[in-house]
Amino acid sequence: MIVAFSISPSAGDETGGVSEAVAAAVRVVRESGLPNETNAMFTNIEGEWDEVMAVVKRAVDVVAAVSPRVGLVLKADIRPGYDGQLTAKVERVERVLEG
Repeated sequence: MIVAFSISPSAGDETGGVSEAVAAAVRVVRESGLPNETNAMFTNIEGEWDEVMAVVKRAVDVVAAVSPRVGLVLKADIRPGYDGQLTAKVERVERVLEG
């Protein structure tokens, strides 16, 4: 499965920024060893249901450690029997665009 998720603490720094808390969550994802990527809006992670959800929970927990309230947006593509889709889905679209 691929999960795209975004975690937001309720409070930011003095400028309203949340980059420190978000970086802590992204660090958890990267240290998981699962395929992942981060863009301006979401972090995507690929793996089996239990392992992906455990990483998302740990990422929420590190943000919750610095914020009294945490928002989580999550979208999942559940497709048993497929892996490597984090890049393969994009590659299929790129092939169509080139053609």
